[in-house]
Amino acid sequence: MRLDRFLSETTPLTRSLAKRALKSGEVLLNGKLVKQSATQIDPDEDAVMWGDETLALVGMRYIMLHKPLEVECSARRGLYTRAIDLLDVPKVERLQPVGRLDVDTTGLLLMTDDGQWLHRITSPKRRCDKVYRATLADPLEGEAATWAIARMAEGLWLEDDDTPTQPATLRMLGPREAELAITEGRYHQVKRMFGALGNRVTALHRESIGPLALDDSLAPGEWRELSAEEIALF
Repeated sequence: MRLDRFLSETTPLTRSLAKRALKSGEVLLNGKLVKQSATQIDPDEDAVMWGDETLALVGMRYIMLHKPLEVECSARRGLYTRAIDLLDVPKVERLQPVGRLDVDTTGLLLMTDDGQWLHRITSPKRRCDKVYRATLADPLEGEAATWAIARMAEGLWLEDDDTPTQPATLRMLGPREAELAITEGRYHQVKRMFGALGNRVTALHRESIGPLALDDSLAPGEWRELSAEEIALF
C-alpha cells in the first residue's frame, strides 16, 4: 500500500493533506523519516508514526446506536445533529446507517462500513423484519383493531406508491400503543400505513431489526460495537 493512502486511511487527513504531511517531515516509517508519498509499505509489518501517534488500519465496524429524537441519519450537515456525530470512532464519515430513521423516530440504528453486510440486511429480497412501537393519536381497539390487523396483513395501498405494501404484522399493546413488524423500508412507511387506516402516529421507536433487538442498557445517544455473534446473525 502506498504510504499516502495508508495515512488517509488511518488519520483524518485527506490524500492531499497526507502528501503535505509527508513533505513536511511529520511521518516516521520504522523509526526513520520518510517524505516520499509513493513509498510502499506493509500495513501488517511496518510501523508508521504521525506525530506521536502509531497508526493502524481501521477494520470493518459494526455499531448499534440508540438513536434519540432530533438526530438525523444524513451524512450532510443540516439543522440537526447527525447520527455519526454521536460516535467517537476513527473515520466516522465512512459509516453508513443500515436503514434510516426519521428525525422524530427513536430506537435501534445499526451503522457499518461493510457494504455487503449492509446489503444483506436491507435488500428487499431478504425480507428482514423491522419491528416498531408506535404511539397513536386515536385509540384503536375492539373491532377497529381487528380490522386494522387484517388490513396490515393483507397489504395497504399508500398514496403515490405503485404497489401495495408487503404483509405486515400488527399487534396492539394498548388502545394507543401498537407494535408493527414490516419487511420493507419505504419513505415514512409506518406513519403512512397508519395514516391509510385513518390514524396518526405521534411517536415511533424501532425496537429490532431481524433477530437483533436494541440493547436495553443503551440510553438514547449511547452506542456500542456489535459482538461477533451479533454480526453473524445477518
